[in-house]
Amino acid sequence: MRKTLFAAGKIPLHWKILMGMAAGVGFGLLAIQFGWSAFTTDWVKPFGTIFINLLKLIAIPLIIVSLISGVSGLNDVSKLSKMGLKTIGLYLFTTVVAISTGLIMVNMIRPGKILPADKALEFQHKFASGIESQNLEEPLTKGPLQFLVDIVPSNIFEALTNNASMLQVIFFALIFGIALIMLPSEKTRATKDLIDSLNEIVMKMIHLVMLLAPYGVFALIAALMSDVAGTNPGDTIALFGSLGLYALTVIIGLIVVVFLIYPVLISLLTRISFRQFLRGMAPAQLLAFSTSSSAATLPMTMECVEENLGVKKEVSSFVLPLGATINMDGTSLYQAVAAVFIAQIYGMDLTFGQQLTIILTATMASIGSAAVPGAGMIMLVIVLTSVGIPTEGIALIFAVDRPLDMLRTVVNITGDAMISCLVATSANAIETPEPKPDL
Repeated sequence: MRKTLFAAGKIPLHWKILMGMAAGVGFGLLAIQFGWSAFTTDWVKPFGTIFINLLKLIAIPLIIVSLISGVSGLNDVSKLSKMGLKTIGLYLFTTVVAISTGLIMVNMIRPGKILPADKALEFQHKFASGIESQNLEEPLTKGPLQFLVDIVPSNIFEALTNNASMLQVIFFALIFGIALIMLPSEKTRATKDLIDSLNEIVMKMIHLVMLLAPYGVFALIAALMSDVAGTNPGDTIALFGSLGLYALTVIIGLIVVVFLIYPVLISLLTRISFRQFLRGMAPAQLLAFSTSSSAATLPMTMECVEENLGVKKEVSSFVLPLGATINMDGTSLYQAVAAVFIAQIYGMDLTFGQQLTIILTATMASIGSAAVPGAGMIMLVIVLTSVGIPTEGIALIFAVDRPLDMLRTVVNITGDAMISCLVATSANAIETPEPKPDL
């Protein structure tokens, strides 16, 4: 029985990551207690650095092929231009609202500021060269629209080799995908086939990289605890207290989106009550919570929207698959909170322009976010590098990523369903479902 249960590949990846995190915490405590700081830095931390480098390595290929593949696959937009533009506009609007909500929450609660000021300063000095190389104060000396100028690359090859130019890479991928849509299919079929094949290859590369996640998390957490605490275990408690407050900040933001923003939109723009909406979507929400995958939940989401909420199939079959591709309200909110939290841990105060960059980058990254384990974390690397935040801080996020992933997936599919109701109502393609008896 034990052999079967713990056979290779039988333990889900998220449990392996949690085990790696727990082992990293245990090793970190031992390192603090017995003075193994130098050993941890020399012999353990490099494996965490390798894992971070692998995430960075795959980030640009992922964003290019997934964005081009996703955008170029929206051929129905040309056939259903009115519905398509309305759907995409609503998805982008709710994504921006979700990201803004996350930024408001994290700037109000400031979970990263629990860490003692001297430790934040120590972190800042430790990564001073990387932070200074991003020239974080430069936006203050430029015009108010400089962030828009910085989106458009003058040289795509230069943007590909500069981690600070992720938004420029996203812009190029979007333009490339739109150009594919506008050309006749017979002229672009070979290119689309190539992009789709590259997309499959990159997905497999992500799978291979994520197999190393438990070991990378172990090394990152152990090194992080050793760096933060030094010889003072009390600083470790402060670090995990800050992490707990970060998780609470994400949860509060998700609750605000689902129970404040969505009800307002539903009550103003549909004839469905929010209570009816939640009741109808409950089966899909439970499945999303258990699978942490919008794509895996899509058939159930479509069934709930059509049978329980009365949305006609011609709307749901277009809006919901599109939403699974480009609409990630929960994930985008999490990325915004995580980016500012990590910046706070490192003692960095982000400017208004940098937070606008987070909104733009997270919005564009959500369009290319793949429905595979670990892709959201790679998208976070893109958001962090766009504003010059050290990516080593991702080690903290891994510790609570799985439960937050389950919650944000629920928000993702709830947002998809809400938009489908809005679009169906505007197109007069929604029927009042027959009431079902209470169970």
